[in-house]
Amino acid sequence: MTKAQQGNAPVMMVVGGDTFLNGQRVKELCAKACQSNPDCEFMELNASTCDSYTFDEAVSPSLLSDRAVVLLDDMQLADESLGETLIAFCKEAVKNPQDSSILICRHDGGNKGRRLLDQMTKGGAVKEQVPDLKKFDAKVNFVLSCFEQRGRRVEPRAAQQLVDVLGERTPELASMCSQLCDDFDQNPLTLDTVNAYLTDNPAVSGFAVADMALTGRSAQAVVALRSSIEQGNDPISLIGVLALKLRVLGKQAAIQAGTISQAEAKSAYWQLRDARRQLRGWTSDGLATCFEALAAADEECKTNGGDAVYALERAVELIAAKGRARA
Repeated sequence: MTKAQQGNAPVMMVVGGDTFLNGQRVKELCAKACQSNPDCEFMELNASTCDSYTFDEAVSPSLLSDRAVVLLDDMQLADESLGETLIAFCKEAVKNPQDSSILICRHDGGNKGRRLLDQMTKGGAVKEQVPDLKKFDAKVNFVLSCFEQRGRRVEPRAAQQLVDVLGERTPELASMCSQLCDDFDQNPLTLDTVNAYLTDNPAVSGFAVADMALTGRSAQAVVALRSSIEQGNDPISLIGVLALKLRVLGKQAAIQAGTISQAEAKSAYWQLRDARRQLRGWTSDGLATCFEALAAADEECKTNGGDAVYALERAVELIAAKGRARA
């Protein structure tokens, strides 16, 4: 069944995956159903508070309309009685889709309510599984698709940088892709443009500081660190980015030592490639020293026991010196 056919089915279930993408897909289906059926009344229900009677009333003809577009949220919370009603409605709707109300269900993808999902699918409902975007490559592909949907292209490294910065926050990632398309005409969008655009972002500032430190530019890294903090960026977020860079460095060291495989490292190939270039001159003791310095800075940030900024500057200087303390 094609996606277009799925969108015209009388019963559709959007299941699991990334929460933002799940919500966006539900909105798309609801908007399409309402646009295709302008005479239908739109109603929203939640399975946690909806009973069989309320559902039947929603999908039945009313004074306003003979049919309705009904969104049932949190399908996994449906009780047994509501579940049986949903299955019965599904079977009837599939038999006479033109005369039936349209039902769009959202399920969180967990194990709860799986039996109902299976029974609805057997009854003729269309189930659409949403991508989870847990893997780095999946997030990069999502960024590429955001640009493609707008008839635009983005350099792979620029897409990877966006994921590095905003990969844990899908709504912000999608919004940033849209904003970049609106603000720039270049095709493809370059890494330099993305970096310049995001200079005020805490994570980007952290990556800039980390790159300076890892290439031995101690003074520049400290100046960039102070500037980032003055702009209001949280020191803890900067520590997180520095630690991330060091972890990739440690993984590359383990790969070269034969301790782990590249697959076991679970890092993007280009991250490991960059780490391989930066690894020269590092030792295991040096890495350990830098991790300890970051841990100390993290502790200072979370307590009132000392100077957190000084501790973070000290950690940056150590990273620039590959973990070798000054004599």
